[in-house]
Amino acid sequence: MITLLDYGAGNVRSVINAIEHLGGSVRVAERAEDIASAENLVFPGVGAFGSMMERLHAAGFVAPLKAYLQSGRPFLGICLGMQALFNASDESPGIPGLGLFNGTVRRFATGLAVPHMGWNNIRIRQASPLFAGLRGDEKFYFVHSYHVTADNPEEILTTTDYDYSFVSAVQRGAIVATQYHPEKSGAAGLQLLRNFLAAGTAPVCPPCPEGPTRLAKRIIACLDVRANDQNDLVVTKGDRYDVREAGAVRNLGQPVALARAYYEDGADEITFLNITGFRDFPLEDMPMLAVLKETSRRVFVPLTIGGGIRDYTDVHGRHHDALAVAAEYFRSGADKISIGSDAVDIAETYLQRGRATGDSAIEQISRVYGSQAVVISIDPRRVYVATPDEVPHHVLQTAIPGPRGERYCWYQCTVKGGREGRPIDAVTLARVCQQLGAGEILLNCIDRDGTRDGFDIELIDAVKKAVRIPVIASSGAGSAAHFLEVFTRTGTEAALAAGIFHRRELSIQEVKGFLADKVEIRR
Repeated sequence: MITLLDYGAGNVRSVINAIEHLGGSVRVAERAEDIASAENLVFPGVGAFGSMMERLHAAGFVAPLKAYLQSGRPFLGICLGMQALFNASDESPGIPGLGLFNGTVRRFATGLAVPHMGWNNIRIRQASPLFAGLRGDEKFYFVHSYHVTADNPEEILTTTDYDYSFVSAVQRGAIVATQYHPEKSGAAGLQLLRNFLAAGTAPVCPPCPEGPTRLAKRIIACLDVRANDQNDLVVTKGDRYDVREAGAVRNLGQPVALARAYYEDGADEITFLNITGFRDFPLEDMPMLAVLKETSRRVFVPLTIGGGIRDYTDVHGRHHDALAVAAEYFRSGADKISIGSDAVDIAETYLQRGRATGDSAIEQISRVYGSQAVVISIDPRRVYVATPDEVPHHVLQTAIPGPRGERYCWYQCTVKGGREGRPIDAVTLARVCQQLGAGEILLNCIDRDGTRDGFDIELIDAVKKAVRIPVIASSGAGSAAHFLEVFTRTGTEAALAAGIFHRRELSIQEVKGFLADKVEIRR
């Protein structure tokens, strides 16, 4: 029996699903007494350090948690659950941690994108049964902006490189904690959890401290989900956002089955975009919640869901803020939420007022769940101009001339599925959303959607150079060479595709096989 400490933030459902998938039983700690009586305790955490500690104190969990940690019983901390073990965090000055390990949580001091997001290797620094049965080159999923600095080198279990070496796991006796997410690390992560569940019976894996670790470029499968004319949820795909063919919605498969197939084929992440749901109130869209919950039981890589994450007043006049909507998706199995059209409204309000209000969906969700949980989906289209000063936007000189030979363009953001243009450009939107707390940009391109002509390199390069957070390239992939082009010609961290995978024109393994000796990937 595994007791899971849930302090009310983050995707604990994925941890429960992974443990149950391996044959374990889970009970969620609802009272201090549940922690005190636990035989094995797992503490997954995401979000902000200060918010986490405040919630632990409010629930009365701090004292029994400290007592448990001093008892010698098995403990696994994950991500923020590892950082909580230390004295303090730069993220929340003045708020002490549990203080079981001496050290401080520091923000990444690097020119690379922060959060550190994606699949990276580990170096095992001390003998541990946690890594029995794993290859030395396995990659695990990371998503964090802060890392621990441990004062005692004998307590460092693994290290990882991201511009410089940082502590990625610690161990003291039966206490182990990882910065990476085993429940989201595919087969390698499941093996790590299996070893933890073995409660000391797994063979000890010796240290393997040699060699640098490398963050992989991510290949993401995207599933556009909507109800067809028979009101069944299907995966579809548009051509410049038009999802109908011969009058009917294109039906390219069932969401859960396709997500599982892409996971087995090596997808590094799965993204669901609900492109027609949430017309009334998103928490009543039970079919999509059911899809998310069922996928989380079968897929052990990160899941993102987009569509309808904003403030609502339901048909009964009750108000529900975006934070409550997002919370339901996190607790149903999502790791990240994607905000699209509403991000444009938020950015325009920010620019009009000249300051942040603190109450936008982006700010609310990132404050509680962390910036890494908020993805901004940008849907721009090219607008050609004769000269750079013709419009008050971020204008690019383009190698692709316009219909009248124009050599300049800007990328107009759109809303409502590309049907309505707004007077804000993609570069400005990305910068504003980063300022408000977003942790990743999903960069689409209406002009390239469904064309198979390749990613819009000019757009992706401009946005990537304008922000310090990871960028996902989307729209236009038609071959494995297009993935190589976007990774080598821009600094983007990930590339997403839909149609070529749904139509089985190209598999994820074929893409990775083509990239294997050219860029760093997870095999």
